[in-house]
Amino acid sequence: MATWQCVKQCGACCNLDPADRPEIEDYLTPEELELYMSMVGEGGWCINFDHETRECRIYANRPRFCRVEPTIFEDMYGIKPEELNDFAIECCRQQIEGVYGDRSLEMLRFDQAVGF
Repeated sequence: MATWQCVKQCGACCNLDPADRPEIEDYLTPEELELYMSMVGEGGWCINFDHETRECRIYANRPRFCRVEPTIFEDMYGIKPEELNDFAIECCRQQIEGVYGDRSLEMLRFDQAVGF
């Protein structure tokens, strides 16, 4: 059984291009949407993403919309905790494919980490 986990130095979720998330205002509060938009930098990448280390500069203090936690996903998306694993895996796979490609090293690393 596949088990979701974040793969370090991937950063696919740090590509915040609003064009890729047309329904973002349905999930974020007005304040969160304002923060989200303020974080979008060049090429759609989060301004807090360090492209050299491929890590978040504010990881410990990142906003809730950057966190994969049962209570957050239930509140934001209506995903029940028992559904989070499969939902998070699918979300990550879609995001990694969109940013890096379905045969990228990032996708291979993610699939291996989660047990695909």
